[in-house]
Amino acid sequence: MITYVYMLRCSDGSLYTGWTTDLERRVKEHNSSGKGAKATRSRRPCKLVYHEVFEEKDPIEAKRVAMKREWEIKNKMTKEEKEKMIRNKMP
Repeated sequence: MITYVYMLRCSDGSLYTGWTTDLERRVKEHNSSGKGAKATRSRRPCKLVYHEVFEEKDPIEAKRVAMKREWEIKNKMTKEEKEKMIRNKMP
């Protein structure tokens, strides 16, 4: 199973971090439906600026790995560290 951890840049410049099993669908939800996170609803449009891919055979392990990484980014990293991560990942 493939999972993704992603960061969106919202219209106010803030960064939102989440995880999903379908990156394209989730970004669309953040920008168009009521299924987007509460934190992004008033900050649309949101643009995908970073993502990581995790592949695990066990779906439960895939979810655990993605959620752990999301937590690390949200709770252990400063905005400056996140911005550096984004810059380094860009082609």
